[in-house]
Amino acid sequence: MPDSDLLELLIEGIAEDPPWSGFIHRLRQRIRADYTSIVFRPLPFGTQQNRVIHLASGAQSPPIVAQLYRDTLYRTDPMPYRNLQDGKVYALPELLRIGDPEHDSYRRQLLEPSGMNLLRMLRVVEPGGVSAWITVSRRKGDFCAEDDLLLAMLAPFLRAALGGVIALERERTSAMVANEAINRLNFGWLTLDSTGRILDADHHAEGVLTGSNLLSRSRSGKLVATRPDVSREIGEAIRTMAENPHGRPRAIVLSREPWLDMLLVPSSLGTGTTRQAPALVAYVHADKSSVADRIEQLGQMFDLIPCEARLALALSRGMSIAEAAVELGLTVESARTYSKRIYAKTGARGQADLVRFIHRSVLAIA
Repeated sequence: MPDSDLLELLIEGIAEDPPWSGFIHRLRQRIRADYTSIVFRPLPFGTQQNRVIHLASGAQSPPIVAQLYRDTLYRTDPMPYRNLQDGKVYALPELLRIGDPEHDSYRRQLLEPSGMNLLRMLRVVEPGGVSAWITVSRRKGDFCAEDDLLLAMLAPFLRAALGGVIALERERTSAMVANEAINRLNFGWLTLDSTGRILDADHHAEGVLTGSNLLSRSRSGKLVATRPDVSREIGEAIRTMAENPHGRPRAIVLSREPWLDMLLVPSSLGTGTTRQAPALVAYVHADKSSVADRIEQLGQMFDLIPCEARLALALSRGMSIAEAAVELGLTVESARTYSKRIYAKTGARGQADLVRFIHRSVLAIA
């Protein structure tokens, strides 16, 4: 059985960044190696350099030798990495053939200048198919049978730990993609008391308050809009909801270019232990794309000509046919004709359908 501290470092190393830093360092000390590394290839695509993750402790290759490997030697690397039996410990003579010109050249150009005259290599493969290799090396003095046994006994534990690292990396990637999608939606929130005073806000909403010139805090801390008519609309909605906590949410368009809208809803959050419970939550949404970008995206997605895409965008943002006609400089009859073409191309049965199609499409995160 390997040393308990080695196994502990192997297990704890899953959460390290980079993983297994302590384990590699302790293994090098335990086996009295000049150099110890773990290499694994979790990515099936991309260049050789990008696909290899290399974690090491001890005497590294001289910079000029490492650069030579990255530039050219990796293409002719003769090490039979993928052919190594899972869990078996290999010595250098089992990996490189003496007298083979290609193998001798690799030894002279990389291994000997790096002090890797004597080495052991172990490959493990986790259930998903990802391989990892432990390499230990010395400049002088070969490894003994006890060292080989220690490496072999580490194999099942390393295999399990590798599976944990891969699973964790997949979860991190999934979380990053999901977080990116949420960020691209560009929604934020503010909590308000019954008078409209801002109690709290997330960073998206804070950005709108400080950088949009459309919403702000008043001196008394209330949520107000730059435009007086919009500010009155917000105040009226807050008063109505404060009087009727079970009332329906209220949507307000704050700006059409750049697009910014807000949804006010009664709060269901209870009283906190240290902070006042909000009466309302205001969700704010800013469209990062310009009108021109949205028109182009709608045209690409639904095969709309520019005038149809402009009308589709206006309708998706809550305008009636008549309002959109005025906004776009069209007659109502022309707008109706364009709308029929839009419905035919998108498959929508009317404006409500069109709104759903657009806001539930990938354009929401474009």
